[in-house]
Amino acid sequence: MELVIGTKAWSTWSMRPWLVLKKTGAPFSETLIKLRQENNMSAEAIKPHSATGLVPALKDGDLTVCDSLAICEYLAERFPDAGLWPKDAAARALARSAAAEMHAGFSSLRSECPMDLTAAIEAVELSDATQKDLRRIGGLWNALLARFGGPYLGGPEWGIADAFFTPVASRLRTYGVQLSDYGDAGPGAQYAERLLQRPEFLAWQADV
Repeated sequence: MELVIGTKAWSTWSMRPWLVLKKTGAPFSETLIKLRQENNMSAEAIKPHSATGLVPALKDGDLTVCDSLAICEYLAERFPDAGLWPKDAAARALARSAAAEMHAGFSSLRSECPMDLTAAIEAVELSDATQKDLRRIGGLWNALLARFGGPYLGGPEWGIADAFFTPVASRLRTYGVQLSDYGDAGPGAQYAERLLQRPEFLAWQADV
């Protein structure tokens, strides 16, 4: 398998399936496209790999899968023993819901606090919309951790939902955000730190 990704410091969409693929233990090659190049060079470099013109893209034989969530769903089916979704039906449904919400939402947090793994920690003044995003994220994390007992969103196994929120954990660190300011009593902040200590994330970060 080959995973085509964008610049590791910035590309949250690339990080998510990369972490998931790493969790499977399956061998894969990595093709890195440097983003934010001048004269549309990034788009030109992506075109041969992705019909959407976007990264990430997963190549498995004659199959190419685009979109981070679609790639992760494919990997969950390809590697059923990797535990990428919870075994419990309710936990699996809510983990899928959380991943989908992250995939489609939290636009204010995304734009106001873009991921940058090379940036120094710097507190920023957040808009009302971003504060609303943070309250929702903290509430979601706390609810799922309480319901399924943690240490991850679907229970004991790290999976796709956790991969989808790992870039959020990195943003909290980069921008000095304290979830306790947005209703978290402790479990959410602890969970964020747990995500940043995962071997998959540490391997990604080491190559930034």
